[in-house]
Amino acid sequence: MMGKRMRDMWPGARPGVRALRIAGMVVMGVIGAAFFALVFGWLVMILWNWLMPAIFHLGLITYWQAFGIVILAKLIFGAGSGGMHGSRRGGPWKGNPWGGNPCGGQHGNARDNWRYYRDFWEEEGRHAFDRYLDRKKTEDAERPGSGQPGGSPGPERSA
Repeated sequence: MMGKRMRDMWPGARPGVRALRIAGMVVMGVIGAAFFALVFGWLVMILWNWLMPAIFHLGLITYWQAFGIVILAKLIFGAGSGGMHGSRRGGPWKGNPWGGNPCGGQHGNARDNWRYYRDFWEEEGRHAFDRYLDRKKTEDAERPGSGQPGGSPGPERSA
């Protein structure tokens, strides 16, 4: 919900109804997180008790020990921290092949602009890139002594 206010999420709803909906989402989120924690603990217990004794001759574990392993793995490895657009270096634009925000740092309509950016690349990007490659290859071919793409010959490099 980038750029939208909380009150704009449910237009026409009274503040009390909005508060109840938000509280309901919070409760459902907590219940969902607890459910997934229970399922992952059970899954770790099943996999451990199936594989570890046979492979490494380790003992069987209980559900709560498996749940502790899940928590320990989360603390050590940080799996899933931050979600899809976490605070890692590069943020949500990390996958952008040119590095950086294709919307030029704009806020508010950045998600809409990203959709247009993706559409542009799908429609025109490949052709524009091919034209750019042709132009660069022509420039390299016209430059004297440029046997290697990307510049002048320079001194020989030894491995």
